[in-house]
Amino acid sequence: MTITLDLPEKLERELAAEAARLGLPVEQYALRLLSRQGATAERPRTGAELVDYWRREGLIGYRPDIRDSASHARRLRREAEPRLRG
Repeated sequence: MTITLDLPEKLERELAAEAARLGLPVEQYALRLLSRQGATAERPRTGAELVDYWRREGLIGYRPDIRDSASHARRLRREAEPRLRG
C-alpha cells in the first residue's frame, strides 16, 4: 500500500533528522514508527526481552563512537551532577 502524507514542515524536518541520526531512509523510519503503534502494550518484562526490544529498534550498536559504554555512562553522570544539584 502506498500512502502520501502532507506533513507540516517542522514535522518533516524532525522526521528526517531522526531518520538520519539512526542511519535510516525516511521511509523506513516512518514505517518503523507506524508499526510500533500496536506494540505499546507489549512492554518488555525481563532483561532479555528488553535487550531484544533494543536490538529490534536498532538501538544496540548505533553509536560506534562509544567503545566503552560503562565509561561513557560514568562520564554522563559526572556531567549531569552539577545540573541535578541545582
